[in-house]
Amino acid sequence: MRTALAAGPRAVPALPRLAAARMRLRALGPGDLDDFRRLEADPRVMRYVGDGRPPPAARIEAMVERVLGYPALYPGLGCWCARRRDDREFVGWFVLKYCGNSCDVEIGYRLRPEAWGRGYATEGARVVVRYVFDELELDRLIGVTHPDNVASQRVLMKAGLADAGWGRYYGRRLRLFAARRFDFGGGDAVGARR
Repeated sequence: MRTALAAGPRAVPALPRLAAARMRLRALGPGDLDDFRRLEADPRVMRYVGDGRPPPAARIEAMVERVLGYPALYPGLGCWCARRRDDREFVGWFVLKYCGNSCDVEIGYRLRPEAWGRGYATEGARVVVRYVFDELELDRLIGVTHPDNVASQRVLMKAGLADAGWGRYYGRRLRLFAARRFDFGGGDAVGARR
């Protein structure tokens, strides 16, 4: 008789591909890692993250390992690489993960500065929010931002999350935004909303 361990590793459900008007989102993979590393090392991108400075290379590598392994630990959650539909240019990434040490699921994103102010963050966030409520059927989703990151706060609100004041995540006091599944259309979730 074969045990589960003897049968080999379990198949990890892959993150679904998500489509936005101008981008395709697919699970972050080995071919995306150079773009991912460059994004994490960009001081402009990291201005409102952590201590406001790019992390050292060793910490970026630890993050790479963590995001690649996330779907195996938490099916349905993980990191998507976002590329433009027209030329496959790297735009950035979107993530669903547990927020710090809490049981709240958080949406996050980082985009190349060249993509800022063009609606890509809102477009991608809306697709991920729809996935959260339509496919995963989670009851609640949050987003947190540095208090001064007004652009990211606007993205979260345009994606359907409401200003919920303040929360303590990652050992810091951060702006909190939240959405509930039934806020998006009386039980039909996101597909039926406004």
